[in-house]
Amino acid sequence: MWGLWVVLGILAILIIFFIATYNGLVGLRNQVKNAWAQIDVQLKRRYDLIPNLIETVKGYMKHERETLEAVTNARAAAQKVSQSGGAGAIAKAEGELTSALSRLMVTVEAYPELKANQNFLALQEELTSTENKISFSRQYYNDSVLNYNNKIQMFPSNIIANMTGFKASEFFQTEAPAERQAPKVSFS
Repeated sequence: MWGLWVVLGILAILIIFFIATYNGLVGLRNQVKNAWAQIDVQLKRRYDLIPNLIETVKGYMKHERETLEAVTNARAAAQKVSQSGGAGAIAKAEGELTSALSRLMVTVEAYPELKANQNFLALQEELTSTENKISFSRQYYNDSVLNYNNKIQMFPSNIIANMTGFKASEFFQTEAPAERQAPKVSFS
């Protein structure tokens, strides 16, 4: 009789371990989904700001149509990819949009009257704030993915993860070479 209680006790411990590990994996997977939703919110905010910025800049930059079109096209491509792509594809599209926005901001330097426009300054400040929020959201997402992937790949939780179909999540990594380079600073 004593042996039966030992077997039942071990079985109960295994069941509790399975349930706790499974629930932990679900919690981490949901944390990754939440972190992705936060990135999505900030990207939507960015997409909404860009047309206002373009309209403000258009009146001043009559000869810079190519730059404005590049930003508009990059925005459209990023929006399209964000609706159906994975983290890697979205990161690539966002890198291209960031690069196009950077070229726009460099071009703006040649238009002092535009740089003094209050509407443009407010939009530029809002875009800068949004870029910072996107950066923080990406970091939180990648931290969440790291915790989740570690849990599903480390023993013994990897056994339960494999049994129940948990799959590794993709990091949000920058693909654009321009974003990987340090900015050049000149005081001349």
